[in-house]
Amino acid sequence: MIENKKIIVALGGNAILSDDPTAEAQIAAIRQTCDRLVDLVEHNNQLIISHGNGPQVGNLLLQQQLANSEKNPALPLDACVAMTEGSIGYWMQNEMSSILKKRHIDKSVVSLITRVEVDKDDVAFEYPTKPIGPFLTEVEVAEAREDGGKYIEDSGRGYRKVVPSPKPVGIVECDTVKQLIEHGVITISCGGGGIPVLKTEEGYKGVEAVIDKDFASEKLAEQVKADVFIILTGVDHVYINFNKPNQKKLEQVTTEDLKQYIEQGQFEPGSMLPKIEAAVQFVEASDHGIAIITSLGNLDNIHQGAGTVVVKHKQVTSKEASITAEMY
Repeated sequence: MIENKKIIVALGGNAILSDDPTAEAQIAAIRQTCDRLVDLVEHNNQLIISHGNGPQVGNLLLQQQLANSEKNPALPLDACVAMTEGSIGYWMQNEMSSILKKRHIDKSVVSLITRVEVDKDDVAFEYPTKPIGPFLTEVEVAEAREDGGKYIEDSGRGYRKVVPSPKPVGIVECDTVKQLIEHGVITISCGGGGIPVLKTEEGYKGVEAVIDKDFASEKLAEQVKADVFIILTGVDHVYINFNKPNQKKLEQVTTEDLKQYIEQGQFEPGSMLPKIEAAVQFVEASDHGIAIITSLGNLDNIHQGAGTVVVKHKQVTSKEASITAEMY
């Protein structure tokens, strides 16, 4: 197991929401996730948790639209992102605290409402691509399009609404996160990719968009100088030629190799690609950091070589070698 490192773990929104959208089911899923994450805390790691909210914010938007009226107007997307960041963070904070208490670990947990600065000129505002919310049938999407939104077919599983997803410029609350880490506080930050804001002369202003949680997590990992950036997803490893007879899992892989695979179109844009791009970006921006892409179930086994480990060079530097050696 990794020990004595500063670790950011990015959780997908689908790791929190299963087929059952009730609060009870989401809390149960979060409880299982937190139980695995506390293992990292037991090995004296500084833990920062980020999470997605795609399904949750999409469901909240539908609720807002259904209840929309002159006396009860629907809230804008940035407010819905903040609401789901707060609710998921609250659940996670509760479950993490309970598990820490059961294991007799004296650690505080805080969920931080996090703003993430974006660029007003980002092309994403002209070309919305980020799927949010539930999968809809052709009949359902025909009715849903009446709200003026854009809907696309997603991975053969149905139609989903797509919204702008600008790249993060910086984490507004980064200094606060650093202070919390220095005081040993387990910090839940950049929930749902953070709340997208534009910097103005008067301060920050929310904007209708969602930020990919992998890119927001990477930016945070970069700014707090994390040692390890872990992206948890639905598969144990990253694969090339995925679901083909010649599919191959990637174990330790360099950023240059991953760039070549990206050029070959090996990774699905709405699925694995942002995770790969975020991992590459972090490793190349870091002096010694590594990135790991794996599943939650594999988290216990990363010291045995489980997961895809992204490094800067095939002949790793001494710093990278020492980190990798401690893992395996």
